[in-house]
Amino acid sequence: MADHATAISAPNAAPVFAFEPHPTPFDTTERAKLLEDPGFGRVFTDHMATVRYSEARGWYDAKIEQRAPFQMDAASAVLHYAQEIFEGLKAYRLEDGGTALFRPEENAARFRRSAQRMAMAELPEEIFLASCRELVKTERDWIPTIDGGSLYLRPFMIASEVFLGVKPSTEYIYAVIASSAGNYFKSGTPAISLWVSEDYTRAAPGGTGAAKCGGNYATSLIAQAEAMKLGHDQVLLLDAVERRWIEELGGMNIFFVLDDGSLVTPPLGGTILPGITRDSLLILARDLGLTVREEPYAIDQCRTDAESGRLREAFACGTAAVITPIGHMASKSGAFTIGSGGPGQTTMKLRQSLVDIQRGAAPDPHGWLDRLD
Repeated sequence: MADHATAISAPNAAPVFAFEPHPTPFDTTERAKLLEDPGFGRVFTDHMATVRYSEARGWYDAKIEQRAPFQMDAASAVLHYAQEIFEGLKAYRLEDGGTALFRPEENAARFRRSAQRMAMAELPEEIFLASCRELVKTERDWIPTIDGGSLYLRPFMIASEVFLGVKPSTEYIYAVIASSAGNYFKSGTPAISLWVSEDYTRAAPGGTGAAKCGGNYATSLIAQAEAMKLGHDQVLLLDAVERRWIEELGGMNIFFVLDDGSLVTPPLGGTILPGITRDSLLILARDLGLTVREEPYAIDQCRTDAESGRLREAFACGTAAVITPIGHMASKSGAFTIGSGGPGQTTMKLRQSLVDIQRGAAPDPHGWLDRLD
């Protein structure tokens, strides 16, 4: 096994990923069949990127290799103390035939911040970027050509030290897997419905809300299951202190469009994930001349504004779902409709502006596309 510790740990060094091809990859016909309707998170490519870390060696053994199960000791730290983080980003097929990642440097920076919060080794951003770029170049043919198709990348890191003491691990496995993706929601409705949880919260001040770690999502699953049992698409979570202020969905940020054309989104403040799609929309909205305010928005005010007509539109946003209109909300206190109950004009204008940049169909004034070919 080659030791690339020095090469990939050196500041500003270009990481070198050894390539170990899959011995029996999917053939062209099999792959084409899978890409006809990949859905989301179920169709995986042949290869993955992996890098190892130990305190003694630093980052080493960078590879693009066959996607396969990890062999892991039952005493590995991640299985007992949940030291793990992840990211989500997409590669797109551009109109000119090329491929590109969308703002991967922001994912790299957030991954490093998440590692810091979880007391994990901080992956150098150049290694994160190289792993994603090399994997996409290897798996380019897995990008679906269907409308809305993309290659979803899931970089993640787990604590792999074999030790049962409660302390930060001294060993980690970093990996990137890739999944061919179609549309995130399959409900067939033009807008989704939210259940406002009055019993469960996602994160509290001083907690891990700003980190992208699995624990945040695990705590939302019971609320999400409740929402789906009641016939809704997603759960909307409120703040943990007053149970009054809107924070985010189980896995997405949220925006509101008022009757004066302005946009409101909850401020970050450490309990909300700083979404990269969220940040992109803040910038695009201002480019379009819209007024944007990052300020607290109470669920009672949201209901009042919807009933009076002041609240015209709402939408959820994230890497997987892009921009998804919200038509209805419900809670134990009752249900209400936002605007017409369907996609709003501002929502769809912002969605089109974002998608056009991601697909290379519009100018990229902020340099968000990381072109690979």
